[in-house]
Amino acid sequence: MTKRMASWVASANNTETEFPLNNLPYGVFSSGDSDKCCGTALGDFVLNVTQLELDGVIDLGEPLLQSAAWNPVMAAGPTVWAKLRQSLIDLLSEGSADQAHIAAALVPLDQVTLHLPFTVAEYTDFYAGRHHATNVGTMFRGPDNALPPNWLHIPIGYNGRTSSVVASGTDIIRPSGQLKGPHDDVPRFGPSQRFDIELEMGAIVGTPSTGLISVAQADDNIFGYVLLNDWSARDIQAWEYQPLGPFQAKATATTISPWIVTKEALEPFRTSTPPREKELLPYLNEPKPLLYDIALTVWLQPEGADRATTICRTNYNEMYYSFAQQLAHHTSAGCPMRTGDLLGSGTISGPEKANRGSLLEISWGGKEPITLDTGETRSFLQDGDLIGLHGAALGADYKIGFGPCVGRVMAAIPSGYW
Repeated sequence: MTKRMASWVASANNTETEFPLNNLPYGVFSSGDSDKCCGTALGDFVLNVTQLELDGVIDLGEPLLQSAAWNPVMAAGPTVWAKLRQSLIDLLSEGSADQAHIAAALVPLDQVTLHLPFTVAEYTDFYAGRHHATNVGTMFRGPDNALPPNWLHIPIGYNGRTSSVVASGTDIIRPSGQLKGPHDDVPRFGPSQRFDIELEMGAIVGTPSTGLISVAQADDNIFGYVLLNDWSARDIQAWEYQPLGPFQAKATATTISPWIVTKEALEPFRTSTPPREKELLPYLNEPKPLLYDIALTVWLQPEGADRATTICRTNYNEMYYSFAQQLAHHTSAGCPMRTGDLLGSGTISGPEKANRGSLLEISWGGKEPITLDTGETRSFLQDGDLIGLHGAALGADYKIGFGPCVGRVMAAIPSGYW
């Protein structure tokens, strides 16, 4: 296992930091009245790489860090990605020259506001976690028909709303829509009463493509990863999803973490997808391990509570299909992929109740409410609830973290329709 790299920035050498020199995730920040800048997190600081490019300290051949989004760097391709990462490592490693100049570009992390790190081109969400798909299918169709016939052969997905992707910390307004319970004769319109979260990861396409690409090419085209919360209105979904699948139930918001963790930072944590029950067609075969060992948790804190309750612990290595397989399949009908395309993994659940990545599964459709540390119970989200996702790949003496992925549920907007 790779060891922790030593930096002259002392806080980056703390074994508890999410942002050691091994990580160097990319984000967009502002401080006070300053404009948005591109930055990388290191220990307790954000390094203003926009300023360092202006100063000539970072030279990528052309200005790529001046647009307050990482899309220009992403579009420049893997050679530039590697050059930038190595430049940062050289500047920030223990014993590097001109530390005073670099230190002037460090901003305390607790003094910045973090924004969406890139401009989202398109958003596609998948349904690629077997435990989640089995749990949900069992609830709705019984254990004998839990997985659709195609599930073991292809990564299933749907096209989501780019406009609803928001940065961590954004309040989430409870959605409203058509609702019809199993004993209702007709639907009604009103606020969702079964509002939920889904613990996911997101992959960001850096290199665009046209036409079918291989799984190996797809892996090369991915720039990095974020945590992703796919907020879901289960009662709206239950009424609308047949025959075309999710629509308004998934259009409220998708929250992502503020830091893009690069593929290079996660390289030591690669692991394989599980054994296949059905042999995949050759275009989906993996040339090497393409999942990652990333520990994931979800916590819930009611409004006014002084502590949060961890409601899920799982790992990204539970996924049945890797992001590279999802991306390759996405291109198979000729779909062009663009710089800034975002792919959602699908809900990440494990084999036990404590590993379930959605309240729908944790409460088994509301039949088994959970008790929080505060003594309150939950089947689904209540107004004022603050939800947080956390993820980190754990090395021998360091960890690679993604930063916060949080959102608070706000009351539905009043309407004359109910």
